Amino acid sequence: MTIIVERLDAQSETEWDDYVMRAKTATFFHRAGWKTVLERAFGHKTHFLLARDKGGIVGILPLAQVKSALFGHSLSSLPFCVYGGIVADNGTAAQLLRESACDLASAMKVGALELRNREISSAAWPVKDLYYTFRKPIDSSEEINLKAIPNRQRAMVRKGINEGLASEWSESTDRFFRVYAESVRNLGTPVFTPKYLRILRDVFKEYFSVLMITHQGRDVAGVMSFYFRDEVIPYYGGSVSEARAIKGVNHFMYWELMRYSADQGIRIFDFGRSKAGTGPYSFKKNFGFCPQALPYEYFLVTDDKLPDVNPLNPKYRFMVNTWSRLPLAVANFIGPYLARSLG
Repeated sequence: MTIIVERLDAQSETEWDDYVMRAKTATFFHRAGWKTVLERAFGHKTHFLLARDKGGIVGILPLAQVKSALFGHSLSSLPFCVYGGIVADNGTAAQLLRESACDLASAMKVGALELRNREISSAAWPVKDLYYTFRKPIDSSEEINLKAIPNRQRAMVRKGINEGLASEWSESTDRFFRVYAESVRNLGTPVFTPKYLRILRDVFKEYFSVLMITHQGRDVAGVMSFYFRDEVIPYYGGSVSEARAIKGVNHFMYWELMRYSADQGIRIFDFGRSKAGTGPYSFKKNFGFCPQALPYEYFLVTDDKLPDVNPLNPKYRFMVNTWSRLPLAVANFIGPYLARSLG
């Protein structure tokens, strides 16, 4: 049967998302809504490819272009997403999508084409060993989930409760942004525009939530999550500087999200990706999650080596150290110009 590769258009978005929901290896980050998000929030050019036979869609590959004088020129599946890559019903569809992506990357003269796979493919492309994901089942029982957290971390959850921390759902992305922006500034990372969060909320609606953590009536932490099938994905999270003086803030926050999610029938807690050797990596591992390597693979076009745009690269160490000392208002003003290229 003949398979052709097409571009996603508005008329095919529902069909695309129906395919995402039934395809076993698809993720939340394969949803068609990311096309709208990346275009509206950052102005990135998107190239969402679908493979079709006469029975309908048999494969997809969402792609977006990021071009920056500072961080290079790339075509990725998918910027600002931790997972991506090819989803296909058969090897023929997968190969046609891969060839189309390579042709597109070559025509655009990007440095590299990046596919953010959750599992290794058979393409034998170069793979970067940097990111790990943390996923595990959660139970319907609060007691079982709490006991699954190792003793020391479970004690921190209880300390957070004893400190008088409280959690509440919020409709305000601006409220969350105030906490998150301070958190990433302290880590030396440019923050994206608050418009991005509002677009995420508007595009994904029922698949989106914000949980805020308060102490004596003040916001001290927050986490923004996505939902997909029976999974919760805490995606952006952070805490303000004053939270350092309060025991168990982050432990309490993620426990509250886990507890609420289990009550709603969620059965997978996806803690997202972290770089090996970092604090977030250790936090998730110590919370009882097993790291699983993310085999991001690359097709080099004009680059002669794998791209390495990450804060651990010594090339960017001075920038990270300087950024963490900027006044928050300055960081929030300049940050979006840089963050749009750091997807």
